[in-house]
Amino acid sequence: METLWAPWRLAYIKGPKAVGCIFCSAIAAKDDPENLIIWRGETCFVMLNRYPYNNGHLMVVPYAHRAGVDELSEEVVGEFMALTQRAIGVLRDAIAPTGFNIGINQGVSAGAGVADHVHLHVVPRWVGDTNFMPVLGATRVLPDSLAGSYRLLARGFAYDRSVVTE
Repeated sequence: METLWAPWRLAYIKGPKAVGCIFCSAIAAKDDPENLIIWRGETCFVMLNRYPYNNGHLMVVPYAHRAGVDELSEEVVGEFMALTQRAIGVLRDAIAPTGFNIGINQGVSAGAGVADHVHLHVVPRWVGDTNFMPVLGATRVLPDSLAGSYRLLARGFAYDRSVVTE
């Protein structure tokens, strides 16, 4: 079994919690770069995780404030998964990961940090991306800043992949 250590996330776990829903607040703010939103669709949006496991850690989030996938309409689930596919494609083109962790933690007992607004994580992975720094030094080495990742991935989402012909 592979272990994904993330001791740098302790600041998120133990730190002050935002009042209200972080996703609903980000949607309402309209300042997409500040809120790390890199794409707005019809029913869902894509944003960078402020406390990433790896560079490029994205979240796909429905606008509807619902606790579970089972509470979303078929239309929303369709865009939810289509944006997940698009996120994978953008990440492959932009930063060339060799794998992905893709998942939803639905409910507190399943590990959801934001349990009342369902969201899907897309975490790019590379062979050997966990080394001695996070394990021994409780320090994560990310080769790019959130702002740098935002600029790179926003360009990828701006490119309309649907018009590409084979």
